Amino acid sequence: MNFSLSRLARTASVLALMLAAGALAPALAQDAAPAAEAPAAAAAPVSPDTVVATVGGEAITEADLSFAAEDLTQELQQMPPEQRKPFLVRVLIDMKVMAQAGRDAGMAETPLFQQRLKYLEERSLRRAFFAETIANAVTEEAVRADYDKFVADFVPADEIRASHILVASEEEANAIKAELDGGADFAAIAKEKSIDPGAANGGDLGFFGKGMMVAPFETAAFALTDIGQISAPVQSQFGWHIIKLEEKRQSTPPAFEQVASQLQQQLLMTTFDDTVAKLMDGVQIDIPDADLKAAVDAQTETEVGAEPAAQ
Repeated sequence: MNFSLSRLARTASVLALMLAAGALAPALAQDAAPAAEAPAAAAAPVSPDTVVATVGGEAITEADLSFAAEDLTQELQQMPPEQRKPFLVRVLIDMKVMAQAGRDAGMAETPLFQQRLKYLEERSLRRAFFAETIANAVTEEAVRADYDKFVADFVPADEIRASHILVASEEEANAIKAELDGGADFAAIAKEKSIDPGAANGGDLGFFGKGMMVAPFETAAFALTDIGQISAPVQSQFGWHIIKLEEKRQSTPPAFEQVASQLQQQLLMTTFDDTVAKLMDGVQIDIPDADLKAAVDAQTETEVGAEPAAQ
């Protein structure tokens, strides 16, 4: 799929929100480091108010660990699970003492700090709104409904399973074709003479559809009509091929488990776009810089015209 840079950047922003909100399916979420590994699968849930440390009389709670983990996902991914919780506690201890030093120095009262505080508040509210309003709407039932629609709209296509023998010259290919016409075993010759990496399994390429192979090979392979039929030598950029048709079939939709994560991301992006569009309806936006306004408008138009991100 083709996306503009603005769309890719925006998609990355939404995916970051998904991770921060814990909105990805288990197949995706396993790649994100949790705030702290549970000691055992059967352990009782830990309250977010549980105090894990105190610093100068101020508590650090399990909720604080989760908040810190949102900002330190990359760092957590690079360390063993048993080190993550101690790392977060250490970070929060440093944060407490340095924040107090900043207050004592009067930094909390500066206009710049107040602006930053407002930004952080709105970022946190955005995350919370995303998690509770958008991510929670993307249920397994909704994803399965999208899958059912995908299956209903699926158009089967021709697929074939073929084997091939690849050699460097036309002369060698013609000699092998003569052997095959005389009754020689295709798989045995493939193992002995083919220079393709798949020669060890008799040249079997498995099933493939149109558009998956180089053009000369594909044309020759799909021109074969009878199971067991062997093509004349055909040249591609890789050398000279002799192709044997093994099976024919119609393609079928992938299983739900194979596409669930992709469908979930699509549904999250669609839900995100629809929700933001409703929130923006009637909102007056003023960008004084004409060049900047034109650039923002261009990005907005590109995003509206782009298809939902699949992955």
